This record gives sequence, structure tokens and C-alpha cells, in this order.
Amino acid sequence: MIDPNELVSVKRANAITEVRGIEVGHAHDEKALTGCTVILCRKGAVAGVDVRGGAPGTRETDLLNPVNVVEKVHGIVLAGGSAFGLDAATGVMHYLEEQKIGFETGPAKVPIVPAAILYDLSVGRADVRPDSAMGYRAAVSASLAAPAEGNVGAGTGASVGKMRGMKYAMKSGIGTWSLKVHGIVIGALVAVNAIGDVVDPKTGEVLAGMRSGSTLKWMQKHRPRPAVAANTVIGVVATNARLTKAQATKVAQMAQDGLARVIRPAHTMFDGDTVFALATGEKQMDVSLVGAFAAEVLAEAILRAVRIAAPAGGLPGLYK
Repeated sequence: MIDPNELVSVKRANAITEVRGIEVGHAHDEKALTGCTVILCRKGAVAGVDVRGGAPGTRETDLLNPVNVVEKVHGIVLAGGSAFGLDAATGVMHYLEEQKIGFETGPAKVPIVPAAILYDLSVGRADVRPDSAMGYRAAVSASLAAPAEGNVGAGTGASVGKMRGMKYAMKSGIGTWSLKVHGIVIGALVAVNAIGDVVDPKTGEVLAGMRSGSTLKWMQKHRPRPAVAANTVIGVVATNARLTKAQATKVAQMAQDGLARVIRPAHTMFDGDTVFALATGEKQMDVSLVGAFAAEVLAEAILRAVRIAAPAGGLPGLYK
């Protein structure tokens, strides 16, 4: 059997790094089964965010509100570790400060690094989480190459299908995809840690999820249990289109439609689903077109995240 990490580390198209200026770096602890992923935009990118799940863990998302002053960010952090994992963004800030990258305030350049986390403490070790040092390592490793997928970075401890608890869950991971349309590039990178199932929208087939049957069918007969509020899908869509902050926010909102197409149920009170949007500003393009295809690439990235995930932490993956 091919090692999924070898399979996805080769150079290929259809990755978020096809957007010029976007770099991705992973760092993780394979024994503790947790990690973080950094998306860098060293020259800055206009950013928006849409937080749609009922249990989010985020940092600097208020800054992305279109009414607020800062227009561009210099990186996004996706991390495991629940709220503890937000510390990884501090390490990324330290790295960018060393590179003299940040928002000019006069006395100092302040790197703008929003972040979102997922809950992976039920897989691997709960007492080991992404921290500032891990975030720094991820930033140092960031490159323009197509990033690895599956059990890496923020996807190291990700899982899906947890409505009945971890006993019936499956391993998930991180995935990426991109496409070109009318001269622009739109890409996505997403760590998939949903309470629900991941469904192929072309066939209706459940690719990964609760191993005892469909989550939605189970919910028809049973009440959801609050103890499973430990999930969240977190991701980034990026484009070389020229967008305002408000338009980037709209793209993030539309990208969430792609999440809802392939994850059932999505945006529950047990998930903290959060999607960031980045625009590097190379070419003018209609925001509706960008948003429509942002949903497409996010959906495909989610499917890749489960198709490439390998077994770990006692959970089966689609790679055996």
C-alpha cells in the first residue's frame, strides 16, 4: 500500500499554493496526534472570515470585520489542541517579526495572524497541544510547493462521524484543491474534524463518518449528546483576484456552501466551522464568480482530506 504522506508530497497542481504568493507549512507531533498548519502571505492579502459553527475557537477574527481598520493579514493559522492551540499563532508572529513583516505601527511592525482551532484532544494525547514553538516550526517550513495532505499539520488528529462518540468515528485529515477560471486561481486548504459524515455529492455515498450508519439517520431516532461538542472544520480559501475586505468576507460566506454540500450535518452547535478568505489582488474579478468556485474547491479539498487520511489513534481511515 502506498504511504499517503508520500503520495501527496509530490509536486502537483490543484493546491492552494497555485495562488501566487501563498505558502503553506505544517508542523505536528505524530505520537501525540496533533499539529498546526500555517498559510503565509508575506506581502499581505486582503482577508475575510465566516464563522458559522456554534462552538468556534478563534483569534483576530473581529479584526477582519470590514468596518475595522486593518486591511491585510500576513498569515492564517489552523491548529489542533482546542483553545490551547491558539498559542501556535504567537510563534508565527515571532517568525514574521524576524522577517520584518507586519502592519506598520511606527515603533514596530505587528504581524497580523488570525487563527482557528479544532478539537483533537480525544485522539492521541490530550496533554500535548500545538504551542508557539510548533507554530514557529510550521512557519519556518512554509513553502510555495503543494502541501502534504492527510495526517499532517492541523489534520494530524482530525476525525469525523462522532455523533455517537469516538468509538464509532473515523480518521480524517487535511486536504487542498484549486482551479483556474477566467484567468484567476481559487484554492482551498481545510482541516476536517466534523461531528457529521463526509458525503460525495456526486453519488450521495458516505465516504467517511459514523461507522454504525448515517449520522442523520441516527439523529432521527436519538437526541444529540452535548458531550460531543468537540469538532470543527477549519479552512482557508485563497484567490489572486482583487477583492475588498467586504468582498473577501462574502467569498468566505459562499465557501461555507461547499462545506455544507459534503458534510452532513454541517454548522451544528457541536462544530465551530470557520472559513477564512484571502485575496492577493492580481486581477479584478466578479465576487460572485469567486465565491461560487470557492465553494467548489472547498468541497473538493474536504473530500481529499478524508480520502487521503490514514488510520491513527485507533481510528480507521480510507487508506488502510
